[in-house]
Amino acid sequence: MTSPDIQTPSSNGRYGTVKAGRKPSWLRMQLPGGESFARISGLLGERGLHTVCEEARCPNLGECWAGGTATMMVLGDVCTRGCRFCAVNTGDPSGVVDAEEPVKVGEACELMELKYVVLTSVDRDDLPDGGAAHFAACVRETRARVDGILVECLTPDFQGDHAAVRTLVESGLDVFGHNLETVRSLTPRVRDRRATYDQSLDVLRTARSMRAGLVTKSSLMLGLGETERELDQVFADLREAGVEILTLGQYLRPSMFHLPVKEYLTPARFDAYRQRALACGFACVVAGPMVRSSYRAAEFWRESRLGAVSV
Repeated sequence: MTSPDIQTPSSNGRYGTVKAGRKPSWLRMQLPGGESFARISGLLGERGLHTVCEEARCPNLGECWAGGTATMMVLGDVCTRGCRFCAVNTGDPSGVVDAEEPVKVGEACELMELKYVVLTSVDRDDLPDGGAAHFAACVRETRARVDGILVECLTPDFQGDHAAVRTLVESGLDVFGHNLETVRSLTPRVRDRRATYDQSLDVLRTARSMRAGLVTKSSLMLGLGETERELDQVFADLREAGVEILTLGQYLRPSMFHLPVKEYLTPARFDAYRQRALACGFACVVAGPMVRSSYRAAEFWRESRLGAVSV
């Protein structure tokens, strides 16, 4: 069967076509490698730690690891949800938690001499608190071992449990991140049925309200069929929830079993959406085809706190 065409905006503003399964030139990825990559991979492997970089097949893995940065995924690599865009394994972890993981995470950050680390996790609906207490223990152990380190947490929604959100907010993290992923109309098709648009907004709004000065962050994937009007609305909704940092990236289909790409956006179009989002009042917006939620996180945290930085 012939693959359907994907509408792709060209530089002159008209639409060209790219066959499904083929990516435009601006989406070419560099394979990871180098001394820093090998060192970080070894350190994490020795401690049985996972990275979202690998599990989610992040296109920036080579760039970030070559720069000595890693986003660590705690609470294992099996997610209890089945979002239709995500390559992370889905299953039932049966309540299993590695009690030594907070120490392992702290040791890894110490050995890598990190100044900024992103900790994230799969959804753990099999645990009473969604894994919040364990997540918080990883934050505390990391801060105790590495003097002055900044910690960003990219969290699940904890099924909307405010007590679980508070557990993580009070752990000492610097940035509370939770990804809305897509616009309201596409949420039921893109995300697991337990991950709703309003629940995610509530988690972000609640975290922001629980601690003065806490930076909150979210991310959207584009190219799933969203409209400009819907994007304007999601920008407004995120700002109403108090979100300061927003990342916008191109959705890339992990396999034929996941949602197809509806549209590849040009870098120029991403820049236009960045300007529209900034006009809504975000302190920092990072947008581009290869951008993911943890991309150059330290730099853009500084931008949100101190003003624009050179990138």
